[in-house]
Amino acid sequence: MRTCLIVDDSKVIRKVARRILETLEFAVEEAEDGRDALQRIELRMPDVILLDWNMPVMSGMEFLRNLRQSPHSVQPKVVFCTTENDIGHIRAALEAGADEYVMKPFDRETLESKLQIVGVG
Repeated sequence: MRTCLIVDDSKVIRKVARRILETLEFAVEEAEDGRDALQRIELRMPDVILLDWNMPVMSGMEFLRNLRQSPHSVQPKVVFCTTENDIGHIRAALEAGADEYVMKPFDRETLESKLQIVGVG
């Protein structure tokens, strides 16, 4: 079964994303910030990470940079999921190693299409 780590400080967003991902037959884990996510990937690397930009403790960008600089032989696909919609943010995320970008709020169809684009849907 494919796995996804949802990294978002919003419990509501995590819950909505979990429901969508489970209907797409993903095993889902959750983290509430980048630091929590880094600890979780040390235990188990997911196939894909759904990543929020603005979080306390460690932002999505900080997490992404740490992830992409890590020595892990297998790197997950990363889909930024955020309200930041200007071209500068999108470009920065892609340059830092994000594979795709989705705007909040999102629905099942949008998320499913982004997962297909990155090759895990």
